[in-house]
Amino acid sequence: MDAPPERDAITFFNRYTGKIEQEEIYGEPFLRWTYETIPGQIALSVAAKRVWFSKWYGWRMDRAASRAKVIPFIETYKLDSNEFQDPPESFRTFNEFFYRKLTPAARPIDSDPDSIVFPADGRHLAIADVSKTKGFWIKGQKMDLARLLGNRELADRYATGSMLISRLCPVDYHRFHFPVSGVVNETRLIPGSLSSVNPIALRKRLAILWENKRVITEIQTEALGTVLMIEVGAACVGGIHQTFTADSVQKGDDKGYFTFGGSMTIVLIEPGRVQFSDDLLKHASQQREVYARMGDVAGFS
Repeated sequence: MDAPPERDAITFFNRYTGKIEQEEIYGEPFLRWTYETIPGQIALSVAAKRVWFSKWYGWRMDRAASRAKVIPFIETYKLDSNEFQDPPESFRTFNEFFYRKLTPAARPIDSDPDSIVFPADGRHLAIADVSKTKGFWIKGQKMDLARLLGNRELADRYATGSMLISRLCPVDYHRFHFPVSGVVNETRLIPGSLSSVNPIALRKRLAILWENKRVITEIQTEALGTVLMIEVGAACVGGIHQTFTADSVQKGDDKGYFTFGGSMTIVLIEPGRVQFSDDLLKHASQQREVYARMGDVAGFS
């Protein structure tokens, strides 16, 4: 039997252990102070969600002195360095470690031609019908697609579509990949602030998702129509970096990476095009995320 979670703890279902687990939050005391106290809210408005604050923090993680944090971080969060493409001692800064590459064997891509894969390691929330998101994370809040996409006409097209939200914690692998094969039509940046996307913050204000800096990519596919992939910046994220160069992409191809901080990707699919995996739908009905790794099956067309 799973141990009962602590009060207000963040829990998720781990697909690999088959258990409900409690998240170990990097920087939790500061995060709770920021979003759950009045002084913290003041500090948030003055500095923490400002782009300059994240750039300053990113600069710190790019300094040579930050290299000293790498090994303790690996040991504290029990990361498997055997998955790393390069050995831990090769990283010159903490950011180099943070957006490290993994060996291909560490994240095999599901080979079923009809599958959609997770674009990143993280905690995932599947929403079969975006129009029914009211109440996710906090009662009364609803997803505002028009503001998220910065385009009312595009929002109408996906109003009853399906959404996969993938939340990356600082302890996760921070490169993101294409969840489907297809042709890239357009990539555009929507400027914004950089608030935390941890549930502690989202429970207070879901609007963070459409106020934060984000990048939207349109991918034309054969079976799913046009799939939108959105990378959302977050507190202390130094940047959202796109690394792909080809117009034609394959499922699992490297798309880009986030520099230091927690962050999020969102995959938006046209109505009636996808059937999400059973565990995603089961736990989403209880407003619980599912932990899974990039390349594993998220659903089928």
